[in-house]
Amino acid sequence: MAAIFDTHAHYTASAFNADRDAVLSALPGKNVGLVIDCGTDLESSLASLALGERYPFLYSAVGIHPESLIEEDASTVCRFGGDWRAEMAAIRPLYENPRVAAVGECGLDYHWPVPKDEQLALFEAQLQLALELDRPIIVHDREAHADTYALLKKYRPRGVVHCYSGSAEDVKWLTAQGLYIGFGGVVTFRNARKALEAAAAVPADRLLIETDCPYMAPVPYRGKRNDSSLLTHVAATLAALRGVDPETLLTQTMANGRTLFGIR
Repeated sequence: MAAIFDTHAHYTASAFNADRDAVLSALPGKNVGLVIDCGTDLESSLASLALGERYPFLYSAVGIHPESLIEEDASTVCRFGGDWRAEMAAIRPLYENPRVAAVGECGLDYHWPVPKDEQLALFEAQLQLALELDRPIIVHDREAHADTYALLKKYRPRGVVHCYSGSAEDVKWLTAQGLYIGFGGVVTFRNARKALEAAAAVPADRLLIETDCPYMAPVPYRGKRNDSSLLTHVAATLAALRGVDPETLLTQTMANGRTLFGIR
């Protein structure tokens, strides 16, 4: 079986505190070839890079998630007092590390009561940084399509819209602009019609698979802790949808991920 590339994970999350090393050590034996582990603030970005030093299949994305603007235990709040500009300055030297594959996770989240003006300014600053550094960006878009898309059209970055929740119609211009589209456990859920329609519309060379672990575990593990090995269920669902075998889909998404993140 072709190897899995999980293009969006959070192995620094507290859900893995009890057995993180056991989980990560087991992944290569479960057909996981590569993982992009995503930081959400300075502290998690540093922790992710530390994991990458010990597990060569794991690369990091470093940046500031919009929810970090209000999460009390995020370094954005507890260390920088909400001054995300100072935190971005502290994160910036990390991009010189060859284990850093992208800017992110960053974007807009209108589900939680995060001040919109600050979110927009933060996301725009990270888009500008990605262009300046010529790095791909990992985009979080939750209930914020209009504003997210406006900024993506303005800056035209390389990157991926992760955990895609938009329409099949929007897939067309996003991918024509050069963006990749990431899908995870949601495509296996009973109410996944919109996600499946969108996934069917993605060109083969723009499709990525992801866990967002420890969250969003696929059926039949929904509600339990997710990890990269469970992407076999996502791959099987997407392969059936697209009329290919899972081996072909895993090979394609591995190649796509390597291209986007510049991993040989």
